[in-house]
Amino acid sequence: MPVDYYEVLGINRNASDADIKRAYRSLARKFHPDVADDKAAAEAHFKEINEAYSVLSDPQKRQLYDTYGHAATTGAGPQGNPFGFATEGFGDIFDMFFGATRAQAQPRRQGPTRGGDLRYDLQITLEEAFAGTQREITFKHMAACSTCKGTGAAPGSPILTCERCAGTGVQRTVRQTPLGQFVTQSTCTRCGGSGQMIPTPCEACLGRGQTEVEKTLTVRIPPGVDDGSRIRISGNGESGLRGGPAGDLYVFLSVARHSEFRRDGSDLYLDIPISFTQAALGSTVVVSSLEGPVELQVAAGTQTGSLYRMRGHGMPSVRGSSRGDLIVTVHVVVPTKLSKEERELLEEFAAAGGDRIDDAKTFFDRVKDAFRGD
Repeated sequence: MPVDYYEVLGINRNASDADIKRAYRSLARKFHPDVADDKAAAEAHFKEINEAYSVLSDPQKRQLYDTYGHAATTGAGPQGNPFGFATEGFGDIFDMFFGATRAQAQPRRQGPTRGGDLRYDLQITLEEAFAGTQREITFKHMAACSTCKGTGAAPGSPILTCERCAGTGVQRTVRQTPLGQFVTQSTCTRCGGSGQMIPTPCEACLGRGQTEVEKTLTVRIPPGVDDGSRIRISGNGESGLRGGPAGDLYVFLSVARHSEFRRDGSDLYLDIPISFTQAALGSTVVVSSLEGPVELQVAAGTQTGSLYRMRGHGMPSVRGSSRGDLIVTVHVVVPTKLSKEERELLEEFAAAGGDRIDDAKTFFDRVKDAFRGD
């Protein structure tokens, strides 16, 4: 009489997928023929466990089993089993214990491999970042050997198919067990997975197919680049293996600190000094920009720390024609030494009311009001 699959795994009919898997793992370890004392009995029980798990772990098979019972297993499927679990269940135990699926465990012959990418760090000035420039760089990289053309074999010598793996790059090992025949595959230890043997290696590259060479390139840097920008130059990285494409070269840019300007995105910041009279009366002052001197109109009564935005005098955009702004902070400079004439003029200015503060409240009055909460 067929045994109930739920009873075989020791679970109830409402068991979750996690419960089914947990029960199977526990029983599979306990009754595996390799660890049991009575191997014949363990092998028979182990087959029942595996058969039960193959059905109950599959939602469709489990639904058929719950509906028709063992009658559903007497159809025209493999070995009289429409569920098709007779040959596929035994692989699951190895997947569960060793943490890999059979597809993952299948090594493949190593074909063409893309070369690695390279990084080159380049520092430029803020002026170069503003206008754009071209810089010549020199670096070393692995290139295909010019003697053997990347094959690794001496010119004119043959490249043979590996006899151990017959050119597949993998080795198959067959092991007989009480449960049947098990086949494992691994990378061929003789050819390293390439499937080829080189009897006479190239003397220039010692059979590697690559040699280190020095290369010089001209890098075009567009206007507006910022600190941390990178430029990708395709096909100038490490050469590929076995006919694979070369990697890329990435040039990472850093912009050196400037003595006058500070940058924030596309805007530039500049501090300038102005005299007391320029601040009081207003004037036109000449300020620096990255494209040359420009005039700034300072309004009368300008206070120290005032900001003036000069639109379109900042950094250009890498992705378009827009420009940032130049933001100028003015600082009123008080003279530390006065001539006799200058002092007399300032005293006259003060006597005429020039040292009057327009605010009705002094600074100290405002502080008192803040503490009183007025």
